[in-house]
Amino acid sequence: MRVAESFTAGAESRLPVYLLTGPTGTGKSDWALHLAEQAPVEIVSVDSAQVYRGLDIGTAKPDPSVRERIVHHLVDVCDPRESYSAGRFVGEAIEHITAIHARGRVPLLVGGTMLYFRALLQGLAPLPQASPELRRILDERAARLGWPALHTELARLDPIAAQRIQPQDRQRIQRALEVCLVSGERLSELQRRSRSPLAGMRLSVWALAPRERDWLHRRLAGRFHAMMTAGFLEEVRGLHARGDLSTHHASMRAVGYRQLWAHLEGECGLAEAVERGIFATRQLAKRQLTWMRSENLARCLDPETDELSWNRDVRRELRELGL
Repeated sequence: MRVAESFTAGAESRLPVYLLTGPTGTGKSDWALHLAEQAPVEIVSVDSAQVYRGLDIGTAKPDPSVRERIVHHLVDVCDPRESYSAGRFVGEAIEHITAIHARGRVPLLVGGTMLYFRALLQGLAPLPQASPELRRILDERAARLGWPALHTELARLDPIAAQRIQPQDRQRIQRALEVCLVSGERLSELQRRSRSPLAGMRLSVWALAPRERDWLHRRLAGRFHAMMTAGFLEEVRGLHARGDLSTHHASMRAVGYRQLWAHLEGECGLAEAVERGIFATRQLAKRQLTWMRSENLARCLDPETDELSWNRDVRRELRELGL
């Protein structure tokens, strides 16, 4: 196996930027830790749930002891009440990348939040400000018709954006419609004209892509049950008991948290909540795989067999760079 093909848009830094992505449950974090123990890389999390303090077990956040030994950037950076956007992620990620390069080390961006990866690789378009009145109207229409109906409307206005958004993704459907109706332009077209903040940097992009879906499904189910054994329900119960959080907060809509929250609200039994959580995790992994294939930006690796050769080849490349 060769190191993933790198592409350079300029010569602003001789040091590369590494990106490792893939669906949830494929072992990305372990790969990153093993490399960081042997090479001059620093890990930057690309995970929209790990940014929240107190969301530990359900996000598979590295243990504090691990993070004392190996620094993880963009973990525990905000309270669950806050909204953490792709724009904020890009700004903070670029700050860390610049600082890591200044230390003569290489940033390794690791995670499965594909929206964040897209924002880094394609840039964020300048979009119109939110319109509270329009959002209220869209919410009222969705209450009558359902979000899939508004997704159908989006497919007429911006078919490319609709292909990337799930019919039940309220937040993204609402924003894409808002952009179309306020600006008169398609969100997908505005995004197409945007510029990557990583332009000019040497990038290597890999993705862990399991060959067998059943293998991934077994891992996801086993991991969810292991999280339950480790105290996932107690973690969510503690967040629920705070009294200032609800499913209106993005943090509590994270996969697993949303389903256990429903159990604590009396909407379903625990066994059903666990099954819902496992199903939602599988759906998340499916969406992540679909995004990876559609973007075609990464070299795919088998999470079962390729780690040793990947680790060896990356370390060889770093040695060739004098690191």
